[in-house]
Amino acid sequence: MLKVLHVMPSFVPAWRYGGPTESVYQLCRHLALAGCEVRVLTTDADGRDRVLDVEKRREVEMAPGLRVRYCPRVISESVSPTMLGLLSKYAAWADIMHLTAVYSFPTFPVLVAGRLLGKPLVWSPHGSLQRWRRSRRRCLKEAWETVCRALMPSNTTLHLTSNAEKAASIGRMPRAHAGVIPNGVVIPASVRRVRDGATLRLGFIGRLHPIKGIENLLCACEHLEKDGSIAFTLAIAGAGHADYEQTLRKLVSELGLERRVKMLGVVRDEAKASFFEECNVVIVPSYMENFGMVVAEALAYAVPVIASRGTPWKDVERVGCGLWADNTPESLADAIARMNDLPLEEMGMRGRRWMSEEFSWPRVASQMVALYERSLSKPVKTAAESPASAA
Repeated sequence: MLKVLHVMPSFVPAWRYGGPTESVYQLCRHLALAGCEVRVLTTDADGRDRVLDVEKRREVEMAPGLRVRYCPRVISESVSPTMLGLLSKYAAWADIMHLTAVYSFPTFPVLVAGRLLGKPLVWSPHGSLQRWRRSRRRCLKEAWETVCRALMPSNTTLHLTSNAEKAASIGRMPRAHAGVIPNGVVIPASVRRVRDGATLRLGFIGRLHPIKGIENLLCACEHLEKDGSIAFTLAIAGAGHADYEQTLRKLVSELGLERRVKMLGVVRDEAKASFFEECNVVIVPSYMENFGMVVAEALAYAVPVIASRGTPWKDVERVGCGLWADNTPESLADAIARMNDLPLEEMGMRGRRWMSEEFSWPRVASQMVALYERSLSKPVKTAAESPASAA
């Protein structure tokens, strides 16, 4: 039985951290279902000002084969002396270590532990090594990456979720191997569509952040409102920094879209399912996405999508379940107008079949197990054997 240690700064139910929280949980759960013994070492962080109400003195069994140890954080979002104290024990237990995130407290200790113990390491940056034009603290990130390159075990594989993420990321860790495995998506057993006459119901769901391009989507809606040829509504689901949320609400008012746009806040579970069921089209106008989990989720619910060229979802046009467009207001408005004339239900069902065939979690988990096994077959050097340590 393959013993896998996942280390990350936060874990479910810390939903405020967005898509990676869900995707890492589902990966761990399906690795356990695939026969792995999975341990998660994480903190109780739930944002800067909150911690999770979870058991912190012992492991929590989340499912057969999946146990989680939540460590109290003391400062910042993920600094935990308890995690530091437990890491060597958990690392010694594992056959392979899997690190999630880059610019967080666990990163350096995990790299050191893997190097000292000669453990293979799979590292999921979840887009952190990519840059966009408004990326912040570039110099600090480059300095952090320099330290990572020095500490990184000889047998490190970057887990990247798309070829676009690989192209943008691998140069930052050139000694690492690279494996491209997409995130998986939960396929609902059944879906239903809510009909609402001739009104085109648009949806955005995700973290509210400038990188998501929401302002461009709102400006696209202004174009459509002025044109008057399409009856539409837009539901925005998600949360972000309070100041930024207020900026979006102000923009909705300035553009005269109060009748068209509704901000829902965070939706989860049944409310999230209802959100997708009530949408005709989901729009992902991001400047940059390493994967774009929302695209996969929408298609799993048989909702066609408009994905920006900042996402790696060019194939929605090949499959016939959406459009891949620039995220300028003009391009988004044109894409929405085009979608209004397309067979949306038929497109949605094509997307749902695609997700079921290529992006189901059992399929993704089996690909990850294969990546682990390839990593274990590679020769590993301990720190004492590393040329860098002898320099």
